[in-house]
Amino acid sequence: MKAWPEKMETAMATVQAVKQSNRDLDKGDVRVVPLARGLAVLAAFSAEHPWMGNQEIAVATGIPAPTVSRMVHSLAALGYLRYDESRRKCRLASAALTLGYAAVSGDSVQRAARIEMQKFADASDTHVILGARDRLDVIVNESQVGKNVNLDTHLAAGLRVPIASSPMGWALLAALPERERFYLQSNVERKSGRDWPSVRRQMAEGMSQLHQYGFCMSPCGRELASVAVPLSVPGHPSVVLASVGRSAGMNRARMERELGPRLAATAHALEERLSTCH
Repeated sequence: MKAWPEKMETAMATVQAVKQSNRDLDKGDVRVVPLARGLAVLAAFSAEHPWMGNQEIAVATGIPAPTVSRMVHSLAALGYLRYDESRRKCRLASAALTLGYAAVSGDSVQRAARIEMQKFADASDTHVILGARDRLDVIVNESQVGKNVNLDTHLAAGLRVPIASSPMGWALLAALPERERFYLQSNVERKSGRDWPSVRRQMAEGMSQLHQYGFCMSPCGRELASVAVPLSVPGHPSVVLASVGRSAGMNRARMERELGPRLAATAHALEERLSTCH
């Protein structure tokens, strides 16, 4: 696994996540495999890959090409995909957008966090993101950038980062109930193979930061730096707030003394406000 946020390989991360989802279709609680595969086809599309052909989808998802062809035909008929004859490719259509918009617009945590995220981004000259767990990744749900920030990080909604090797992931893991955390760690171990000892050490060190400082920080020496805190509201899945910027402007001292404590205070204020409204 590559450490966050090295090179920010968003397209590859998305492809790998979708492939793994398809490999796991016959495991766990998945009972309607065709439905799961149809959702995997929709999840294969991204900002980096808005147009995809059947073969590209098959490679990205691991679903057999004939099955992909049938699913694409059905999804296009239902309005979730739009097929272009000249390109011989398809892209997400309005019905898929409606599903995503319904999920976002109905999330009170995301709505409340949006204003505070923009305030923090402007005051700190960083990029602030809100993410939630999706299997063994953290997926970005909301993204706000400071008005004076000139940083193209591709931290848009839909970006996936590994839960095992990112401050966002460590913050979420540390905030989870012990049983759920152990379950996720066992899955990370299974997928890490020979890399598990180093991955386990990195996870343990990252999660210990939350207990020591109240937030998690990225290791030094990366092009980008980040600091992250969990946000827990009764009745909602745990999410995570993160501030991201160039390492030159986000050294260890600034993360420890300024950004981390301020981000933790922002999360705590949001938790109190949303808990009162719940």
